[in-house]
Amino acid sequence: MATLVPPPTKRQKLEIAEKARLQQEIQTIPDNLGSIRVQFFDQATGEATGPAVSVPVADATVKNLETLLNTLQGNDENERVPYRFTYQGESKDDQTVDILSDLYHSLLKPGLKTTEDTVHLHYTPQAVFRVKAVSRCSASISGHGEAILATAFSPVSSSMMVTGSGDSTARIWDCDTGTPKHTLKGHTSWVLAVSYSPNGAIIATGSMDNTVRLWDAKKGQALGGPLKGHSKWITSLAWEPYHVQQPGQPRLASASKDSTVRVWDVVTRRIDTVLTGHKGSVTCVRWGGTGKIYTASHDKTIKIWNSKDGSLLQTLSAHAHRVNHLALSTDFVLRTAFYDNTTKVPETDAEKVELARKRFEKAATINNKITEKLVSASDDFTMFLWDPANSSKPVARLMGHQKEVNHVTFSPDMAYIASAGFDNHVKLWNARDGKFITTLRGHVGAVYQCCFSADSRLLVSSSKDTTLKVWDVRTGKLAMDLPGHQDEVYAVDWSPDGEKVGSGGRDKAVRIWRH
Repeated sequence: MATLVPPPTKRQKLEIAEKARLQQEIQTIPDNLGSIRVQFFDQATGEATGPAVSVPVADATVKNLETLLNTLQGNDENERVPYRFTYQGESKDDQTVDILSDLYHSLLKPGLKTTEDTVHLHYTPQAVFRVKAVSRCSASISGHGEAILATAFSPVSSSMMVTGSGDSTARIWDCDTGTPKHTLKGHTSWVLAVSYSPNGAIIATGSMDNTVRLWDAKKGQALGGPLKGHSKWITSLAWEPYHVQQPGQPRLASASKDSTVRVWDVVTRRIDTVLTGHKGSVTCVRWGGTGKIYTASHDKTIKIWNSKDGSLLQTLSAHAHRVNHLALSTDFVLRTAFYDNTTKVPETDAEKVELARKRFEKAATINNKITEKLVSASDDFTMFLWDPANSSKPVARLMGHQKEVNHVTFSPDMAYIASAGFDNHVKLWNARDGKFITTLRGHVGAVYQCCFSADSRLLVSSSKDTTLKVWDVRTGKLAMDLPGHQDEVYAVDWSPDGEKVGSGGRDKAVRIWRH
């Protein structure tokens, strides 16, 4: 007999009615309001683009404002750039408002502006190319003998991916043909962390055998023996950003359960510096584009270090419990260095460094200042958003998860933060001020990881409930349900070119998903 769906509760009925009312409201803008003057300002430089222009209020939608701005910039029909608009009040303390649908509902109706005023709108470009939602599993590849604990795509292309497993090996996969390419053997215990160098030439792996190993990404051969020094297992790895490296001398930071972080000179295979100061296991390490190293620990603190001499610059304490994970607003652009969506690679090393620096500076510049924000996730059910260069106090406390927060990530365009928790939920937040946007509901088990597509329009999450789910960031709705794994999915990554998603977990199989 078919199971009958119970009738909706009173609360559900109220929610449906409220949703319908809001949707109707958005569609109706009174047409007797006349015009409003709008002037556009570049968010990165703060400079005005063109004079103030009079726009009928009834037509002041985001789409029409986008067309107007492109016209002011002299862009052809086929050069049109999609933009995101925000309104910032005149004084420092005024709130920043995102223009979601139109100026009437965002500014006029709430009484922030009248039709007498000139509205100053700040704009930031969105990704021009669009990533399609992955919808099918193109390969399920077996090979690992134990659960897959970590996965990472190469920054070079979506055809190469590395996974780390409980069977003491890491494996490189050819994602185009769905076949294993190389098995990286040498560790004597679980491989907990894998990471490609920003130029895609080297893979680093960190293991429960207390060592870090380096491998040639193309040939799959070990580059020398293990890097020894840690007395407990390796929890996280971070490469020095390409534009900050000494030419030909990349460095790598490894975080460990032994409360230290070690910075290795990859060429000489020696320890460059040891960062000591944490009182508990270091759970996560990030290396920022301004040359700072960020570490999170079970001792409830986040520490910021000078990567040149290893000196401690700042300690951020606000969490009430162990800190599990960190993300930088510039993570995506640092990970991809000089690779972008045009797939043109500069010929000389100097040009590569220059392009990597330019991409970083362009992404990180807000109001003519390089800004690298940080978000931390903790077992205290909360996250904190930080702007460490300006203050040791958090910008915002992000509350709403009902259990431990496992994983956080910034969208590549730095507009959103996504968090994954043990309460079965993924939550979206505004990356500028930490304001809550929406909860992505659908998983029925703890969510382990989440990852944005390169154009920031989609998000994929992996869960204990054996599924991956792809979400539409703008609507907060489920775009694709991806069942297929036979057990918990621990690790997921979206290739930087947006073509593929790779996942792995307890069922020992690597799955490649594409649109």
